[in-house]
Amino acid sequence: MTDTTTTTLEIPGYREGTWIIDPVHSEVGFTIRHLMISKVKGKFEKFDATFVTPANPLEASVTATADVASVSTGEPNRDGHLRTGDFFEAETYPTIDFVSTGARVEKGEFLIDGDLTIKGVTKPVTFEFDFGGFGGDPYGNYKAGASAKTVINRDDFGLSYNAALETGGVLLGDTVTITLELQAALQADA
Repeated sequence: MTDTTTTTLEIPGYREGTWIIDPVHSEVGFTIRHLMISKVKGKFEKFDATFVTPANPLEASVTATADVASVSTGEPNRDGHLRTGDFFEAETYPTIDFVSTGARVEKGEFLIDGDLTIKGVTKPVTFEFDFGGFGGDPYGNYKAGASAKTVINRDDFGLSYNAALETGGVLLGDTVTITLELQAALQADA
């Protein structure tokens, strides 16, 4: 790979076109520090994404959305609290949205830059993208797989709820790691 955006990358199996996320084989997850001693994981059960891949992978684009009401941490009371104004305020801000603004290679890493909108606040983020590869499934679909990760400060998006602990520290950490396990299918030409 090269470190410039003026050169076309060579990625084995790469094809031009529009790709739609396969939600059955994908996951939008997050992790946050809890009680200063462990981490709690969650995910969004409903999400959608479209990838457009032109001849040059560095000109690829992605738009994605997650349904806030579908948040799941495995604990119904906590999930309900996450949907309130203390956190996501799901009734007012029903989706989390991402729109890419560019792609680049830096120090051998493929990065996707874009605007992330949570609770009506939009901030730039960069996802580290790791291609899993390309291949056909048993049903004649051509698929792409990848993992991606970014870390955000939840306070930047108005997700500032916290509580002091008697033993010192706070209930929740400031940073949230967003992890994506992605599989998408190339759409047939119209």
